Amino acid sequence: MSMDWSQLFTWRTFINAVDILVVTFFIYELIKTLKGTKAVQSLKGIAVIMLIKIGSFFLQLQTVEWIVDLVIQWSVLAVIIIFQPELRRGLEHLGRGTFFKNTKRKINPAKKMIQQLDQAVQYMAKRRIGALISIQMETELDEYIATGIPLDADISGELLINIFIPNTPLHDGAVMIKDYKIAAAAGYLPLSESSLIPKELGTRHRAAIGLSEVTDAITIIVSEETGDVSISHRGDLLRELSKEDFIKFLNKELILPEEEVKKNPFQEFVDNFKKGV
Repeated sequence: MSMDWSQLFTWRTFINAVDILVVTFFIYELIKTLKGTKAVQSLKGIAVIMLIKIGSFFLQLQTVEWIVDLVIQWSVLAVIIIFQPELRRGLEHLGRGTFFKNTKRKINPAKKMIQQLDQAVQYMAKRRIGALISIQMETELDEYIATGIPLDADISGELLINIFIPNTPLHDGAVMIKDYKIAAAAGYLPLSESSLIPKELGTRHRAAIGLSEVTDAITIIVSEETGDVSISHRGDLLRELSKEDFIKFLNKELILPEEEVKKNPFQEFVDNFKKGV
């Protein structure tokens, strides 16, 4: 009985395609997990080390290559230590099965949250009550939430206003919002060391920008000096926002169209494969 080489080639091609798709999927998930975290800077450092390794090999820089080899030998342990939060978060996603499920950002909680934030922010802006409110996006804020006073409270404009009333125990610091809840108040954020920040901006703005440099959180700032409302996100600072611009930005970042479903690319492949079968 002769072997059908055409069928064998077709099967081998299919297996190779699946192999490439699986690797692509995991690389995509890794990038999505690390996006907006401090680990991205560490990855840049690793890339520099690999470039030095390649350069020393071609230029026959034996001492440099020997030192880089020593660094690489310890890299596995270093990666585990440096990326420990990201690895834990990735394993948690895997354990919850979120890699293989369609995910949809909730609509109603986001709309309600924006309404309550707008109520509080506009009240405080008119009365020049300083405020700092950070909203967790993809990057976990647990290490910053831990620096504050735990609340785990429903978001309401009245509660936010009360927190930031001057000379109260919780007014100094940042409110952290996670999963449509006020996770903590009086939290500490990392101060930005950028020399590009205008000198007239105070500690609240510098803290908001600092958080945006290491996470993808959205941070709302109300200036107690001017009453201006600003938003810091991904290293950018949007200043002196009107009520309309403030709501427009939050709607754009926090709310998706109700019919829009973010589907995992691996799930799309499986669905298309089933249709083909």
